[in-house]
Amino acid sequence: MAAVKKKVAKKKVAKKKVAKKKVTKKKVAKKKVAPKKKVAKKKVAKKKVAKKKAAPKAKAPKKKAKRKPNAAFMRPMNLSADLSAVVGEKPIPRTEVTKKLWSYIKRNNLQDAVNRRMINADDKLKKVFGGKKKVSMFEMTKLVSKHMK
Repeated sequence: MAAVKKKVAKKKVAKKKVAKKKVTKKKVAKKKVAPKKKVAKKKVAKKKVAKKKAAPKAKAPKKKAKRKPNAAFMRPMNLSADLSAVVGEKPIPRTEVTKKLWSYIKRNNLQDAVNRRMINADDKLKKVFGGKKKVSMFEMTKLVSKHMK
């Protein structure tokens, strides 16, 4: 019996030593982990929380519905012979005319290399642009609108 008691006593002592080692490791770890900067951040966070509690709750904004296209822009327009040579024969809306014009300009590399806002007209586009060799992209829409009815 005495031998059994000694073994039990040794196990208890061993457990206490292990427990003491774990405690000392935790204390050392806590000292290294807690720098002063984190303490300051916690104080700032507490202030923000206090402000949020004091502020009244605002209603959530309503979701915006998708815009519907204007019917005037989507109405098919009759095109002149000069413009239909570039864009196509069928009557199409203004938006599609602009898209197809830009695809024609980019496909034939008609944008000016230095000033990308300027368009160098080829033979087909000269007729649409009223005989001008160079047209700005803003002036282009004005000149093209004369060829749509």
